[in-house]
Amino acid sequence: MTSAAVRVQQWRGVAAITLTSGELEATFVPELNMLGTSLRLGGEEYLALPGGVGAYRAGHTTGLPLLAPWANRLGGFAYRRGRAYVDLKGLPLHTDGNGLPIHGTMSARETWTVGALSARGRRAQLQATFDYDRPDLLAAFPFPHRLEIVVEVDDGSLSVSTTLTSTGRRSVPVSFGYHPFFRLPHGRRSEWRLQLPKRQRVELDERGIPTGHRVEASASTAVIGPRILDDLFELVSGRTLSIEGSGRRLRVWYGQGYRFAQVFTPARKNVICLEPMTAPTNGLVTGECSLVRPGESFTAGFRIRPERSVGAGSDP
Repeated sequence: MTSAAVRVQQWRGVAAITLTSGELEATFVPELNMLGTSLRLGGEEYLALPGGVGAYRAGHTTGLPLLAPWANRLGGFAYRRGRAYVDLKGLPLHTDGNGLPIHGTMSARETWTVGALSARGRRAQLQATFDYDRPDLLAAFPFPHRLEIVVEVDDGSLSVSTTLTSTGRRSVPVSFGYHPFFRLPHGRRSEWRLQLPKRQRVELDERGIPTGHRVEASASTAVIGPRILDDLFELVSGRTLSIEGSGRRLRVWYGQGYRFAQVFTPARKNVICLEPMTAPTNGLVTGECSLVRPGESFTAGFRIRPERSVGAGSDP
């Protein structure tokens, strides 16, 4: 039986935690908002760090970052949830090319508290928490809550479970997500095959904001080629998205809580982003998101499985 292990080491001046099981290892940095920085199978890397830590500290995405309290962009600088009206104007938020607030409020400056590290049998696990209750964070999202992330490596897959618990007097809207930058160890992105399940394509306007229209789309497998993608889907039946090429494959299984997937291919980068999202883009403004009542919790999880050889298989 392959044994698991946990290792704490210095990584670019901060403490990083690596979970290992068999040939699979994953590294996360609690001091940098629990950023995932590496996912290796047999020494081959499946996670990219475009721009490095410097880009992340400047508010850009890289590696495997949590986007909270909202993923993707908002359609404006104000929203109302229940009796709370929030004006975002003048707040130090990261914005996109159209000047819209994007990727929430949490960034590289957020340090998580590591609660537990364990390695038993073939399973290595990291548990960490973050209390979203500081005045600077509440200015943009006035809903106190606690976030808990449990990362697990089990000799084949990396699982990431995120739980939001409402700790204040208000119900908390759920709109977080992740923005992983995936790569395959060999070949160019234009040669990779992208596999998508049966889904609904969410129509977006020129700013990337949903228009309210959706179109049914059948399961498909196609070479990415020169296409630049930035598409939002609601998952209907299948829950797995994958890329494969040159004898390597990476599958992402969207578990309970992640109804939406953004597929993004950044220009001039040999990566693809298969993004788990708990709500659609702009869901915080439109209200298309779950609410967590005071004292209650919401959990969402996804699983990543890199593979050395391509063959038929089920959900990871």
